[in-house]
Amino acid sequence: MTYPQSQPYKTHRLKVDPPHELYIEECGNPDGIPAVFLHGGPGSGCEAYHRQLFDPERYRIVLFDQRGAGRSTPHAELEGNTTQNLVADMEKIRELLGIDQWLVFGGSWGSTLALAYAETHPAHTSALVLRGIFLCRPKEIHWFYQEGASKIYPDLWQDYLAPIAEDERGDLVNAFYRRLTSEDKAEREAAAQAWSVWEGRTATLAGRKEVIDHFADMHVAVSLARIECHYFVNNSFLEENQLIRDVDKIRHIPTVIIHGRYDMVCPIESAWELHQAWPEADLQIIGDAGHAASEPGIIKALVAATNRFAKELKR
Repeated sequence: MTYPQSQPYKTHRLKVDPPHELYIEECGNPDGIPAVFLHGGPGSGCEAYHRQLFDPERYRIVLFDQRGAGRSTPHAELEGNTTQNLVADMEKIRELLGIDQWLVFGGSWGSTLALAYAETHPAHTSALVLRGIFLCRPKEIHWFYQEGASKIYPDLWQDYLAPIAEDERGDLVNAFYRRLTSEDKAEREAAAQAWSVWEGRTATLAGRKEVIDHFADMHVAVSLARIECHYFVNNSFLEENQLIRDVDKIRHIPTVIIHGRYDMVCPIESAWELHQAWPEADLQIIGDAGHAASEPGIIKALVAATNRFAKELKR
């Protein structure tokens, strides 16, 4: 269903605002259709299989680890880490690579960043592939981190709650933030593990060991938990309902939205509300999938979307 694994033909280190330095890689065909992949989180970093969602003969695939994530440095850094900074970083990468327009591909938080980027720079966005829509609104944060998904997974929820004292559980995001920014390394790591593994265990319809293991990896867990929580206590640096409010700026951009019917991390309501405001976008609901990009039905739809745009953008 995916394309064969390929290695980057070029990598870059790009210094942006101090202290941040970004890791960037280019894969596929240097003369192909430019596409940029935006990972989730924020804070999770890119994975090798992300390259396989694009035909390497037809696409020039750009992947980068966002501030504080993956191979970018400093790891898990919160200073100067905002949505606006990440949008600006994308423009610096585009200019560095001499790209005029690129397809923007993002899932989960990557869909948030893709929308924010496209609404800021529509002239540089040739198409959008969006998966697992996350609009970063308070009700979405409340559902997954305070009350909602907890009712579907009460057994797993107990492990998420474990690092937080009972008298602090009325505001779990802020309680986690205090621990994730603690001077105590053991306290930070225990909170990061609980936060990140909760996401990994609920990301797929049936639960998959390789997904859980990825989220449990301490390097991933620390950056994911710290940076996500930092964004969420700051309303993700977005105005109220900003991404739907500004959809007129991107209404003309060809777009595919792919969402799992049983997505418990980012419930389908957000994709539906976005589609109601933007009926021109092609919404595809995958009936046997949860949240993760690696769900078989979602992978199939994502590859079909990039194949479609490989034909359309070439014309």
